[in-house]
Amino acid sequence: MENLDQLCAEYGNKFADQVSEALSEKPKTAETLITKALGVLQEQGLYAFALFCESRGSGEKNGAEKIRDLSKELLKDKLQLINNGDFLEEIRRKGGLAEKLDDLMLAIQVLEKSL
Repeated sequence: MENLDQLCAEYGNKFADQVSEALSEKPKTAETLITKALGVLQEQGLYAFALFCESRGSGEKNGAEKIRDLSKELLKDKLQLINNGDFLEEIRRKGGLAEKLDDLMLAIQVLEKSL
């Protein structure tokens, strides 16, 4: 069984490092983007979070793609909550994450703690 606190700490570090790197070492911009993504996740849910990551403009695009990729990696490889398809499609498809309430809540909680 996976230690979720340790997993969240590991991915929290990955989010900070890789988003900052994707935004050309602009830590303030990376921090702002991660904070906005967390706010969307908390207030509007996982699907809105995925849409947020897909819809960022050119200034935040690379960082948002990194957030999306790391989120998918966490939910797919570490927690086995989604398959290998498109992140948005894995959430909304029939039988997908949005239909499995316990798994959906776990995904949201782990991402919240990681971001």
